Amino acid sequence: MVTTNRYSIGVDLGGTNLRAAAIDSDGKQLGKSSGKTNLREGREAVIEDIVLAIRALRDEFGQDKLAGIGVAVPGFIELKKGLIVGSNNLPAFDGFPLRDDLSEKLGKPVILENDANAAALGEKWLGAGQDVNDLVLLTLGTGIGGGIISDGRILHGFVGMAAELGHMTVIPGGNPCGCGNEGCLEKHASATAVASMGRLLHLGDNPTSKDIYQIAMGEGEDAKKARHVFELMGTALGIAIGNLINIFNFPLYLLSGGPLPAWDLFAPAIFREVEKRSFTYRNTKTRIERATLGGEAGLYGAAYLPFQCSGELKRAET
Repeated sequence: MVTTNRYSIGVDLGGTNLRAAAIDSDGKQLGKSSGKTNLREGREAVIEDIVLAIRALRDEFGQDKLAGIGVAVPGFIELKKGLIVGSNNLPAFDGFPLRDDLSEKLGKPVILENDANAAALGEKWLGAGQDVNDLVLLTLGTGIGGGIISDGRILHGFVGMAAELGHMTVIPGGNPCGCGNEGCLEKHASATAVASMGRLLHLGDNPTSKDIYQIAMGEGEDAKKARHVFELMGTALGIAIGNLINIFNFPLYLLSGGPLPAWDLFAPAIFREVEKRSFTYRNTKTRIERATLGGEAGLYGAAYLPFQCSGELKRAET
């Protein structure tokens, strides 16, 4: 099959799953492949899987219409060098020139991007942020990631490490974090933090955040304890979002990730805190909403990168 539209290939490389999709310039997903990230077999095996997935999509939809390739990965990225730096999920790739290696093997430009940044761009392109040019996305999961879209583009900072929103201090002297700080947002509002608080409250021997949510939806003392966990989560998020609103004055702040089914349990605390802490919020039509693309956001964002601006790719390579 050969498409008549220009298309790009987006890759979402995680510590567990590897996905690739061909997506045309209208945002239509033409084809997709999914599999496990073969980390046990080593870095070269993972790279081979990426290359094979991209080649299969390219062969199916045509070389001539392929605009480029975007790859979303967890961890810090040095944009100018195309390096993954300090990814806990992909330790074998630490310091490896993945962008240039893939580009050489595929004969096409490759753009490497942080997965949360790509998710924010995906929401801007096809999700909850289509009507704005400026937004902040917080991704709630094992940790908390973030992406900032300013004037329609990812805000990178001077080396590409902007938007590490999970490491904002929200509780001075709070829980210690692996980054070396104390009281980071992700230590008080991530799925891992919810599970840890549930364990401290004896809501199971080794509960997950999903377990805590299910308990919270019940009745009795344990349900009250579980609901309190989500109130604490919402309070921490509200402090963070209130600060972000005061700093950026953007129209839209989005949340995504596994804990979203518990929105009704933690969102009221978010809005209470933001109302209290942000004069800007109280006097504008700032929106705080759920993201809509779910786990597909990073894949769409990665695919959008080659469409956005070839000049941006050149700047990243200089």
